[in-house]
Amino acid sequence: MKTRRKPVKKRKPVKTCIGWREWIGFPELGIERIKAKIDTGARTSAIHAYRVRKIDDADEPRVEFFLHPVQRRREPEIQCVARIIDERTIKSSNGKQETRYVIITPMRLGEAVWPIELTLTDRDQMGFRVLAGRAAIRGHCVVDPALSFLLGR
Repeated sequence: MKTRRKPVKKRKPVKTCIGWREWIGFPELGIERIKAKIDTGARTSAIHAYRVRKIDDADEPRVEFFLHPVQRRREPEIQCVARIIDERTIKSSNGKQETRYVIITPMRLGEAVWPIELTLTDRDQMGFRVLAGRAAIRGHCVVDPALSFLLGR
């Protein structure tokens, strides 16, 4: 009588555990670190941007914007330029719809870096300058909502 072998299951890659808020970076935008809220309830990610201006003189559409990386502070002010990949109508948590520019830029979370889509919006009145939605962390991280800053500064 022959014995059947069980098929070998492939192991899923180990994902980094992160908290509901983390320090992240955007190297191509010149942002070393910025406090972000990790929000699995939001699909898209957003970064605080003001004085947003589309630049049409290039071969590809680009956007120039400024941001204050530290909440409730006007300094430092960082000027950023990025390629526009889309314009989307986003419905915020309060139900308001807003058309936003969308860019792709690498995000650094801990030691890992990968590209994410970011929408540009004024988050001056919000608690965090960056909201990282589920599309940005899918496949890379799992979130423990009881913890914060698991990856350090």
